[in-house]
Amino acid sequence: MASSSLLRLRPPLQPPPPPPHSSSSILRNLHRIPSGYSPNKHILTLKPFLFVATNALTESSDSPKSLDPPDPKFLLQELADSFNLLPSDYFSQLPSDLRLDLNDAAFDLSNGPVMEQCGQELGMTLLNISRAWESADTSTSKALVNDLPSLVNSLTSNNKSALGKRLTSAGRRFQSMGQYGQGELQRISKAMISAGKLLSSTPVSEETKEESKGKTRMFKFGELQVELTREKAYIGAAIGFVYGIISWELSQGIQNIPDGTFQYANENAALIAQSLRGTLLVLFYGSTVLSAFATFGLLFLSRELKSGRK
Repeated sequence: MASSSLLRLRPPLQPPPPPPHSSSSILRNLHRIPSGYSPNKHILTLKPFLFVATNALTESSDSPKSLDPPDPKFLLQELADSFNLLPSDYFSQLPSDLRLDLNDAAFDLSNGPVMEQCGQELGMTLLNISRAWESADTSTSKALVNDLPSLVNSLTSNNKSALGKRLTSAGRRFQSMGQYGQGELQRISKAMISAGKLLSSTPVSEETKEESKGKTRMFKFGELQVELTREKAYIGAAIGFVYGIISWELSQGIQNIPDGTFQYANENAALIAQSLRGTLLVLFYGSTVLSAFATFGLLFLSRELKSGRK
């Protein structure tokens, strides 16, 4: 009985209390976090690196300098493809007003000293394209335009700039034609202007700029191409002045003929003679006026050419 009472009075055994911070130490050991680790401190330390990386990504994605410009050969090939889609008789089927715009585009493409600015091979190609447009020859235009992508690699920077300006000017002529057919003309104008703007942005040397300022103007009428110089302007003014004097003297001589100088067989002959006399007077007086305008115009042109060279 005594032993049983002693067993009742003895308190139950309890496990020893855990050491302080045991849970945190277990977590540290489980995750292998070093002692003295401060999350806020490391976040503040990483902020400058995150800021630099974000700015670098933003500049690389937003800066246009990181994008390479398109290849001129690729844009010229797009222009050739737009011509290849045309039917063989497309230009010949254009209305008369659009044919005039096509002739203007041909003039802008090959106007002036095309050989000197674009080189011998490219200049001849542009002249042939211009003639094909003027004669509404679509097949020849296709073949010649398809030669442009292969020629661009052999061009100098000055040749590319001159070609770009000519393509841009001719492309605006196509753009002014408006919507016709299935939009072929607008597709050509878009490709031509895109290639022209890219090529015209090619930097040109200062020497070439000075040479282009000193070059003379060219006058083109159909296949006739005449160089305009001061000397030729003076010669033309002198010829116009002499022709005006001759016309004036002839008109005065016809007008001073008395009416009774000639005898006519009948009244019909007299009427015909009077009518012929009036026609000659109008012709020679008109020639005198036109000669005067031509003389003053050529003198003004020679003055402009002189000031342009200065």
